[in-house]
Amino acid sequence: MLNPYDDTYFMKQALHEAHQAQEKGEIPVGAVVVCQNRIIARGHNQTELLKDVTAHAEMIALGAASNFLGGKYLGDCTLYVTLEPCVMCAGALYWSQLGRLVYGAADDKRGFMRFGKTMLHPRTQVEFGVLMEECAELLKTFFQSKRS
Repeated sequence: MLNPYDDTYFMKQALHEAHQAQEKGEIPVGAVVVCQNRIIARGHNQTELLKDVTAHAEMIALGAASNFLGGKYLGDCTLYVTLEPCVMCAGALYWSQLGRLVYGAADDKRGFMRFGKTMLHPRTQVEFGVLMEECAELLKTFFQSKRS
């Protein structure tokens, strides 16, 4: 049977969060945490709004997911995020023991993969490139608008 709730569906939800960030003048990165095919947490960048360099989409979504589940470990969860997590966020993903990470666009300058998958918990599965073009285009357009 066809599952309407696949990686593309959930990445579209993360993209929706990224658009919310963009509307607020934030770098357009969005994230959702999924557990048992259900979104349990959402987040988008809020570093400008909160004046907090740690207020990345992933960090906000992780905190909300932990609150929802009543615990800090997210081994049964998948995080969908539009941009490859930075090293700070990868560290938080490690400590949360996230079950699966799915990201859209690569971040060649600040992404955790510059240092390798060992930045994540050994049990965390990683998928990338889901809606990569849409995720990358959103960021490209945002930064072009800032330069003009």
